[in-house]
Amino acid sequence: MRPLPGGARSSHRNRPLLATTAAAFALVMAATACGGESGSDDGVVELRFSWWGSDDRHANLQEAIGLFEEQNPDVRVVGDYTDWATYWDRLATGTAANDAPDVIMQDESYLREYGQRGTLADLGEFGDHLDLSGIDPNVAENGVMEGQTFGVATGVNVSAILADPQAFEEAGVEMPDDTSWTWDDYIEMSIRISEATDGEVVGTQGMTNENAFHVYARQNGENLYDEEGNLAFSAETLTSWFEISERILADGGQPSASEGVEIAAGGPDQSVLATNTGATAYFWTNQLGAVTEAAGRDIELLRFPGETELERTGMYFKPAMYYSVSAGSDHPEEAARFVDFMLNSTEAAEVILSDLGLPANLEVREAITDDLSPADERGAAFLADVEDEVVDGNPPPPIGSGEIVSINERVYQELVFGNLTAEQAAEQFIEDLEAAIDNGS
Repeated sequence: MRPLPGGARSSHRNRPLLATTAAAFALVMAATACGGESGSDDGVVELRFSWWGSDDRHANLQEAIGLFEEQNPDVRVVGDYTDWATYWDRLATGTAANDAPDVIMQDESYLREYGQRGTLADLGEFGDHLDLSGIDPNVAENGVMEGQTFGVATGVNVSAILADPQAFEEAGVEMPDDTSWTWDDYIEMSIRISEATDGEVVGTQGMTNENAFHVYARQNGENLYDEEGNLAFSAETLTSWFEISERILADGGQPSASEGVEIAAGGPDQSVLATNTGATAYFWTNQLGAVTEAAGRDIELLRFPGETELERTGMYFKPAMYYSVSAGSDHPEEAARFVDFMLNSTEAAEVILSDLGLPANLEVREAITDDLSPADERGAAFLADVEDEVVDGNPPPPIGSGEIVSINERVYQELVFGNLTAEQAAEQFIEDLEAAIDNGS
């Protein structure tokens, strides 16, 4: 399974910038101040805004642009959008050619790379045009690096366990108390459900990705990365994480290795919850609606196990994506005004709703709650419920860290097929990730 924290992406795979365009960033550094021409004959300033996503997102953002233009007749915004797979190559090429969009949708895997190369403006310098005071404190600092704000969260999600109460009932197993359950409880529950149903319903799809490990690392007082972009978790913690999967897999609490690979390739629509063949799975809160619809059943949100068991809570609010402004924009103030509208306008939020995460502006989030779908409304309630338990946010990942997705998938498969022990898998994971970060620097 590959959760999609940003909503409607075609894939969550993070791909590194093309080597050729990365080299060309040196040219961008010299030419950034020049920017590209973005005026028009009628005196209206023209901005270009780039994003990725589905057809629904394209339509929604175009509608929000129309609302902005009605209120700001001196600015015209041209949409520049594509699918996730194409987006980063296009953005890298355009940036290297000094033709970056004025307003850029960014992902956390690339924010540090673009920011440190000098291609993003410091949003903190637009105080008269961009108000950041209403942003959720849990994500307000996520786009800040070395005192500069290179991105501001469009909205927030939180990682959670999605559970099917009907599957629990049919297995004769009580739903866990998510305010106190432990990782041993999670393992035992998963195995019991599978045994009670003779394997027709597995207890869990498994914690198969790096985002779930991130929660576990935080629970152990560690993190994926520190402020300097170095790995901030121990081999011992990662080994114990892989051992959880080994224990559940050995007793049939999750799909077999080959089945797990097939399920992961099918995405959320083929998850064990969507197909009514499992009791729990890991997703992001903004995916509740899609999973519920596919399952044809009510699905509940639960906290991760271990939140009260270890050193601290591990769950965190994640920016779905970021708004950034190009350092080479000819019209940075107008670009900042547009970002302000997208962040702080209830009118824009009523159109976009939760597609870019639940609004990062707390007042705007509250204002649109009644407009959300039932599933998104429950997601908003869950965020509000766990907000006081979230300790802090996370620093932007280092350059090259986007490789963690493919590294984790490769190492995890070697683990579940029995080709690596948990300890060997942890060593391989760390070696490969450190190499990716070193190559990216």
